[in-house]
Amino acid sequence: MKTANNEHHQHGYAQDQQALIHRLSRIEGQVRAIKAMTERGEYCIDIVTQISATTSALKSVAQLMLNDHLEHCVHDAVHTGGEVADQKIQEVQKVVAKLMKA
Repeated sequence: MKTANNEHHQHGYAQDQQALIHRLSRIEGQVRAIKAMTERGEYCIDIVTQISATTSALKSVAQLMLNDHLEHCVHDAVHTGGEVADQKIQEVQKVVAKLMKA
């Protein structure tokens, strides 16, 4: 797999990849169900409730991905030190800020 700077690298989530794909498939199904509910003209609150559940599921996947990133990629970069470590830490700070806005 390639990283942001095109190096070949096994990502931290490699061990959890199949579980993450399974979760994302379930979320994909939830989104399709929300679309179908909307097409059928179902009650607004029921649709919003499903959107909330889907949003929560996505945040859960993001948290797992971030934890894997911290435990592997950032951990390795910190041990390497220097500019690599600084870049990984800044990268995490930016993504955490984005997640907190969502």
